[in-house]
Amino acid sequence: MAKVLVVEDEAVLRETIAYNLKSAGHDVQTVEDGEAALSAVNQVRPDLVVLDIMLPTIDGFDVCRQIRRTSSIPILILTARDDEIDRVVGLEIGADDYLTKPFSMRELMARVKALLRRRDLLQDELAAGLPESPDIIRTGDLEIDLGAHRVTVAGNEVSLKPREWDLLVFLARHPGQVCSSNQILQNVWGEDFFGDSRTVAVHVHGLREKLEIGQDGQRYIETVRGVGYRFAV
Repeated sequence: MAKVLVVEDEAVLRETIAYNLKSAGHDVQTVEDGEAALSAVNQVRPDLVVLDIMLPTIDGFDVCRQIRRTSSIPILILTARDDEIDRVVGLEIGADDYLTKPFSMRELMARVKALLRRRDLLQDELAAGLPESPDIIRTGDLEIDLGAHRVTVAGNEVSLKPREWDLLVFLARHPGQVCSSNQILQNVWGEDFFGDSRTVAVHVHGLREKLEIGQDGQRYIETVRGVGYRFAV
């Protein structure tokens, strides 16, 4: 059972989502505006947030941004428009997945299950304990401290979103190897993720903007056209 916060201003949809989540055994709390969502996140400490974009008081994008400042909990955004910009912006600001309305409850439940399973796997890895001397991956000005969960470029610490960290570590653990978008999606987002290659492209773009600030001029993540991405060595 997980604690799920549903943020949706449309009453019928809000209650329908809550009903299905409760039927699956989850502890569900619902709110209908952005301010209430931020308050609930601090009070309830949910395991997952289902977040509508079009909300009163504070829109879903701003809610997502504020959550990401202090938490890595999975966020599934809901958008009423079949508009690529909504999906891209949502992923760029730290959402883990998205659904375009109208959607089936079966699909929503599948995505919730996938996100919670991903969270559980990460928690299990942490519970296994860190090594006494954490592995450190270095190339050029870039240093990735796996044990401390810390990335620096030319000595300056870089703040990464949870999915950006997962993506960087996956690529860094396969130096020089070309990884396709499908391989990345399966290993970083999980087999049950319903997105496409644009999700990977968005996160690679965000990583590059944050990492390419060193003095060596190195591009740490290379694009191999028509194939995928490679961590430079």
